[in-house]
Amino acid sequence: MIKFIKPFFFDFFNLFFPNNCHICDSGLLNGEDIICTDCLIKLPRTNYHLQIDNPISKMFYSMPEFKYATAYFFFHKGSVFQEALHQLKYKGMERVGEELGKLFGAEIVDSVFSEIDVIIPVPLHRLKYKKRGFNQSEIIAVGMSETMNRPLDIISVIRTVNTETQTKKNLEQRKENVSSIFHVKFPENLKNKHVLLIDDVVTTGSTLISLAEEILKIEGVKISVAALAVAGEY
Repeated sequence: MIKFIKPFFFDFFNLFFPNNCHICDSGLLNGEDIICTDCLIKLPRTNYHLQIDNPISKMFYSMPEFKYATAYFFFHKGSVFQEALHQLKYKGMERVGEELGKLFGAEIVDSVFSEIDVIIPVPLHRLKYKKRGFNQSEIIAVGMSETMNRPLDIISVIRTVNTETQTKKNLEQRKENVSSIFHVKFPENLKNKHVLLIDDVVTTGSTLISLAEEILKIEGVKISVAALAVAGEY
């Protein structure tokens, strides 16, 4: 009897409190959560985790102890992913970021990224965090930590400079804007660890490079990078 009541109750509840996709706002079907299947299919995957010598990796080749890099999606204006990121960053839909993080983690956990020891999202300056209320890279990392079964570290590294937006800056301006903006508070937590750095969108890699350079001052550290998306033509 109960198995017949549950679908009826779900449909009745959904009539008054519709459970919609957080990206396209269409009604979610039974078994769908946060993001509908149609939107998930439309998200443009890179599959870079299967290609060691990919365009993201090439941004970090000059760095000592760099291991692997990837991005989950391509970022194109007007795309489903742009809407997903907009929901996360500007409408506070943290569940979208966490869900995408879970999917990302599940995608790469059985690849070369299985070697990592700890996950660190790109830190947000305390003033920007106070204004926004959350760090989008941290939200993504929470989901990845869950499906990759790796610890999340949000205390060992901090952002000491509240930088301007990178959006309208060229490559040299981006590098200058993020130079020496991070500080490792607890280097002992990362000694001899393989650290996976998480960002929402990578364009030139300037912010991640600045963060990696600071962490690589610690003895025995290896660095890998995972961005939820890559912007530009790759």
